[in-house]
Amino acid sequence: MNEKLAHTLRFGGSVWCNMDIALRNIEQEFLREIRQYDLTVIELYIVRALFERDGQYASELAHAVGRAATSFTPNLDKLQRKNMIERKADTRDRRAVRIHLTESALARRDELLGLAQRIDSRIASVFAKGEFETFLKVLSTLQVINLD
Repeated sequence: MNEKLAHTLRFGGSVWCNMDIALRNIEQEFLREIRQYDLTVIELYIVRALFERDGQYASELAHAVGRAATSFTPNLDKLQRKNMIERKADTRDRRAVRIHLTESALARRDELLGLAQRIDSRIASVFAKGEFETFLKVLSTLQVINLD
């Protein structure tokens, strides 16, 4: 590891620790921006997943945002109380429930998508030319890595 990295990374470059610190810093950027929308970061990305494909099952949404389906219901409850989503019975399987955006959420589509894009652009701007694409490749690899 080069000397400059050794000074900025903690615990000898521990991947978990340094990724956690980086994520918390990025989360603070998001929180400053989304505070006015009365949403959390995870709620914003649940809504974004529904913008991509409305009417998903809760388990599909949990997977889309990298959360366990078993602990996902409170996120949906909060979004429902904020009038962003509604639960509807599946027309093919009445035991199943699909999650749909409300008219209120749909009316904010451009605004919310623009918000996420602005934050991503600001994050990308701190990287030298070409580094951000490399960073995204690293993220992609880490999302599917299996160390077994």
